[in-house]
Amino acid sequence: MTEQPKPPAKDPLKSFRGVMAGTLIMEAIVVALALPVVAQLGGGLTSGIGWAVIAIAVVMGVLCGFLSKPWAVPAILVLQGALIAFFFALPAVAVIGFVFLALWLWLLWLRRDVARRMAEGRLPSQQEQ
Repeated sequence: MTEQPKPPAKDPLKSFRGVMAGTLIMEAIVVALALPVVAQLGGGLTSGIGWAVIAIAVVMGVLCGFLSKPWAVPAILVLQGALIAFFFALPAVAVIGFVFLALWLWLLWLRRDVARRMAEGRLPSQQEQ
């Protein structure tokens, strides 16, 4: 029978929520900074595009409070898809979606890699001193 590796002193996957919250806030700020572009090129802030961009930025900020829920990561990916859906209406907003989608995929890959190494007992905090 193989011996189970000892758990790390601090769970790195819990602290990953802080990384996700910081990334979501940063993305909400970037999306909000796109509002002047929407005002100039997208028909104004009171257009459907303007309201949609505002709603996406607000939902990103609110979603920070729900990152412990199992549906949070799929919701984040849906928001990325919503930004990318602006490709034909306002490509500048879609670029934000593509950049942050790449960032989220990289973060999720990192989370999976840390979970795998933790299960194998290869994290530095799991090693004998």
